[in-house]
Amino acid sequence: MARSARRALSGPGPERDTAVQALKAAAAALIAWALAGWWWQAPMAMLAPWTALFLVQSTVYRSLKSALQQFVVVVVGTLLAAGAGVLTGNTMLAMLIALPVTMLFGSYARFGTQGLNAPTAALFVLVYGTYSGFDIIHRFLETLLGAVIGLAVNALVLPPVHSRSVRHLRGRLPEESLALLHTVADGLDEGDLAQDDADAWHDRARRLTDRVTDLRTARRWSEESYRFNPGHRLRRSAPLPPAADWDYTWDRITNHLEAITRTLAETAANRSDQAVLPGPAPRIVADLLRAAGDVCGLDDTLERTDSPPQEDEDEGLRRTRERRDALRRAYAAEDELTSVFRERGDALQDALAAVTADTIRLLGDLSAIAGRDPEEGTEEEGRADEEGRADRVTPQSTQSPQRPPSTRGPQDSQDPQGRQDPQEDAAKDAETGEGRSGGVETGRSGTGK
Repeated sequence: MARSARRALSGPGPERDTAVQALKAAAAALIAWALAGWWWQAPMAMLAPWTALFLVQSTVYRSLKSALQQFVVVVVGTLLAAGAGVLTGNTMLAMLIALPVTMLFGSYARFGTQGLNAPTAALFVLVYGTYSGFDIIHRFLETLLGAVIGLAVNALVLPPVHSRSVRHLRGRLPEESLALLHTVADGLDEGDLAQDDADAWHDRARRLTDRVTDLRTARRWSEESYRFNPGHRLRRSAPLPPAADWDYTWDRITNHLEAITRTLAETAANRSDQAVLPGPAPRIVADLLRAAGDVCGLDDTLERTDSPPQEDEDEGLRRTRERRDALRRAYAAEDELTSVFRERGDALQDALAAVTADTIRLLGDLSAIAGRDPEEGTEEEGRADEEGRADRVTPQSTQSPQRPPSTRGPQDSQDPQGRQDPQEDAAKDAETGEGRSGGVETGRSGTGK
């Protein structure tokens, strides 16, 4: 408890958010009691602070939803209890009729945790023994007053916005992926693949997939905190997380990492001829994974600095160049690995085939992080090249139609002879283990090899 208190006082975080919401709930209850009990002097004034206390929820949307649910169940519970009391004239018999019905009504799933307020409201009516229409209307008004106060305090006083967890998890995924890929690459460089190390890599890769699940949960929580929240603009702004497409891309990347580390773990456990990476394959896979880790570490979708705009732009260009250089190195290693697979395809190397196919898929999704094809330069580099070519154009050449810059699409996956993209061909061969030497030489997507 002392540690949580220090964290709440030291800086922003979950502990401070919890403390703020608790103080807001207490303040809402005090305001409701001051209005209903001290100023209005209502006969059942405690219903106002009781309602306000429980309606300061973790999001404004949840407060509004809970307010509607609670008002409905309180109205139904009060009416059922009053009807049972008038019908029987006996408190015990009225409870015998009203409580089972209100419990069943409150257990309806759409009422959530607010369903228990139905039998609670019935108990208040029956215990106090007030069934008149005046008393019932007062209960409704006091409950409504507490609901309005709780909702207003939550929406207008430091309204809760839960985007911190999304940014935190979004930053952890690239960092942990970078660390895992470099660790695996260093282990493969050492030569002998130890089973304990391979199992540890696979366990870390499985935890990465759990991070993606946590990220999706946090994103839903963040989106809910913005719904019906009129006061979130009053709070200090923070960089918005990337779109949900980012989550799907990293979901695939972490699944590829899990598949690669699973193959390595199975290779370490089974030393048969078909479950071993032959010859230079471990070194090539290490180079590929190390370069892939560099691409992950340079994913700067949320990078924000306090530097001047020009410095931020220069830094962004530098990171873009480094990211695409790392992707080119990864594709070069993939070409080499595919060549080894084709040379040894007749030996049906199961482990080599699986690693080759999984790394091809991994690089395909890492290309989405890099933003463009690895063989293309940055937009600024492309504009500089275009300007240089324009300076060298002769008057005669300006009269001829110019071909627009090429962009890859589904129709570009064939070479001039009509063959399919050799990288996709290699992936299919790797999946089936049927690659043969002498096939089409592989090259990275978008190159003219």
